[in-house]
Amino acid sequence: MFSSDHLKGITPFLYTADLGSFTRAAEHLHLSSSAVSKSVARLEERLGVMLFERSTRRLALSDAGRAYYATCKRVLQELMDAENVLAEQASDLAGKVRIAVPASYGRLRVMPALLQLCGQYPKLQPSIAFSDRFVDLFEERVDIAVRIGMPSNWPAALGQMHLGDEQLIFCAAPAYLARRGTPHTIADLERHDCIAYGRSDGTPMTWLFAASDGQVERRDVTPRMTVGDAEARTAAVLAGLGVAQLATWLVQEHLASGTIVEVLPSYATPGLPLYLAWPLARQLTPKTGILLQELRQRLTI
Repeated sequence: MFSSDHLKGITPFLYTADLGSFTRAAEHLHLSSSAVSKSVARLEERLGVMLFERSTRRLALSDAGRAYYATCKRVLQELMDAENVLAEQASDLAGKVRIAVPASYGRLRVMPALLQLCGQYPKLQPSIAFSDRFVDLFEERVDIAVRIGMPSNWPAALGQMHLGDEQLIFCAAPAYLARRGTPHTIADLERHDCIAYGRSDGTPMTWLFAASDGQVERRDVTPRMTVGDAEARTAAVLAGLGVAQLATWLVQEHLASGTIVEVLPSYATPGLPLYLAWPLARQLTPKTGILLQELRQRLTI
């Protein structure tokens, strides 16, 4: 049975570990150095281990002390999170939340949505990680992730919310088309400079074309330029260097302003699906539930 005795000595222990001495811990706790030292000693006696290695010159955590410190910090953070959840039930969206997003999509689409939410909910404290690698939500303690593409099997403990499918279009800058002409058929592209997405080994990805039977056809292209970053490909198109196949979320502002125009519209194809993903164990917290709905409203295609 858990009792309040398990909590005794934890605060003096944590302050001592953080500050490196009983004296400095005592100053922060408004206690005597002797009281802090005795409190830690009683905690060590109860646990049956030495939490600190003591010498005349230094006070350092032992191996057992480091393990106990990490556990205490984690438990206290979870208690703080629980208090934030209770506060949310009585007020609005508040507290810390860790969000993982793809790099380009995160900067261009998710970040503006989160900035709006931070303005709407001043107590919200997001921690946002930008990466195109696969993020393990459980291992990295991520609350909500945005994913482009669908795994072959969703983990049973992972929730998902479909935001829609990206649309892939062929596009170029008006200056390039004025100089080289507008392609009207797939064969026309062979006479144009193509800007392809490059894999990590430098080889270009195939382009997708909508076929007459409703299927999607893949074709190799011989690119003038191969670029392994979505925003850099957009920059190359804006510079008038050629035609590229890009997701509409990447260029929608440029399409609206006319700095990029769509070509071959009949060959546009659906791209990858977009999802919100989250550990189901956290779905029941008001913070996660509210944030999921807010993001869904702002990011649904």
